[in-house]
Amino acid sequence: MRPPVAEHPAASERVRDALRAAHLYYMQDLTMEAIAAELHTSRSSVSRLISYAREAGLVEIQVKTPAERISTALQRIQDKHHVTVHVVPVPDSANEVDRLERVGMSAARILNQYFDSNMTMGIAWGSTVSAVSRHLQPKVTHNSQIVQLNGAANTRTTGIVYASEIMSRFGTAYGAYVQQFPVPAFFDDPATKQVLWRERSIRRVLDIQKRMDVALFGLGTPLSDVPGHVYTSGYLDEQDFQSLTASHVVGDVATVFYRSDGSSSDVPMNLRSSGPPLDQLARVSRRICVVSGKSRMPALRGALAAHLITDLIVDEATVHGLMDD
Repeated sequence: MRPPVAEHPAASERVRDALRAAHLYYMQDLTMEAIAAELHTSRSSVSRLISYAREAGLVEIQVKTPAERISTALQRIQDKHHVTVHVVPVPDSANEVDRLERVGMSAARILNQYFDSNMTMGIAWGSTVSAVSRHLQPKVTHNSQIVQLNGAANTRTTGIVYASEIMSRFGTAYGAYVQQFPVPAFFDDPATKQVLWRERSIRRVLDIQKRMDVALFGLGTPLSDVPGHVYTSGYLDEQDFQSLTASHVVGDVATVFYRSDGSSSDVPMNLRSSGPPLDQLARVSRRICVVSGKSRMPALRGALAAHLITDLIVDEATVHGLMDD
């Protein structure tokens, strides 16, 4: 727990009381009643102070599963794919939108333990990462930066509003410098991309991407029950979809497409994509993938085959699909 710098006496007093209440509750295991007596206040006031401490980022809570309680099947997944799996409990009755929100909320809290000062995090915009961004908890970092991994413009829109809103949420939550990537998601002509990639201003962003410490992404797929932003917002035309089908594509990361065996180098659409090559992404030391929904199983299997994931945050129903493999 760490106290932020407060700008107003009342705010400073509330932070002080919240820190004290949180310390007594989490570090000394005092009951609400005991804390209320010590602080000379009511039990309901203590409850509000502890809630404020969590919401303001003064307290970070981690729920860890002891190794001996990890199921044999889940352990097999982790050993086979060399990933750490974080399973998010979601009832089977939840619809896809609610499922995504719950997985995104858990991912936002888990992410805090992996990103800190003097680090660079690459963000692949999309519906899943947007859900994560809506639930971020503040964490003060220094000399850190957030870099956008793929462009967002298409023939209908510049994409700036959608992508920058996601990026700015991460920058605000971590006090990090945000580096946007103002290029199209897909170029009409691969030659145009090659020329633009030689520009110094673009090369600077590409160099930042190559040095990132953490990559955060969801999995896009043309097979999902709830298609992602790339597949519904004018980024692909009918010819593009035909090309993806002909290439046997099952998913994408940062608008770079891959097959069920993880291969991607000879998918024609990737010559036009602004996202980083998947072999480059696979060299990032920590690669956090957030997945929600069983219809993304083919995309998840392909991403694991490509060794794109070190940390997988996934709902129960989806991970059960992996256990059956």
